[in-house]
Amino acid sequence: MYKIIEDTRNQKGKHDLKHEFFDSVGVGMVRSKLPFGDYAPVPPVSIDTKRDIDEIAGNICGKEHNRFIRECKAARDAGCQLIILVENRCGISTLSEVHTWQNPRSVYSPNCVHGDRLQRAMETIQERYGVIFRFCVPEDAGRIILETLEAYGYG
Repeated sequence: MYKIIEDTRNQKGKHDLKHEFFDSVGVGMVRSKLPFGDYAPVPPVSIDTKRDIDEIAGNICGKEHNRFIRECKAARDAGCQLIILVENRCGISTLSEVHTWQNPRSVYSPNCVHGDRLQRAMETIQERYGVIFRFCVPEDAGRIILETLEAYGYG
């Protein structure tokens, strides 16, 4: 099913005829704030950057878990490929290496998330929602973002 974005500033109930038409031709709609205009195509890809492994661990195994999963589901349901680019200086360059991550909090909190649990959770998210996890050193993030966007037809 093809999907489009409708700007959240469009008043509900005032565009029902358009919505009925979209529905009748199999076009789904996602409501989100647009920088301009009322309707736009859902992008084929979106890149979410994380400053380090600690941040993604907090997103997946911490207080941000529900919000993070909602975003993964929303991207999947909209037909958008979500790529999480995790910047790090731990030497981790692939998902299969995340189990080697040593959580710095483990010194004073032995029950905190460790690399093996984080890797399993990331693999589950990848399987369920189609999220792609990529890893790089911070200096390479800009280049990887542009290369990824170009691979999906931008630029």
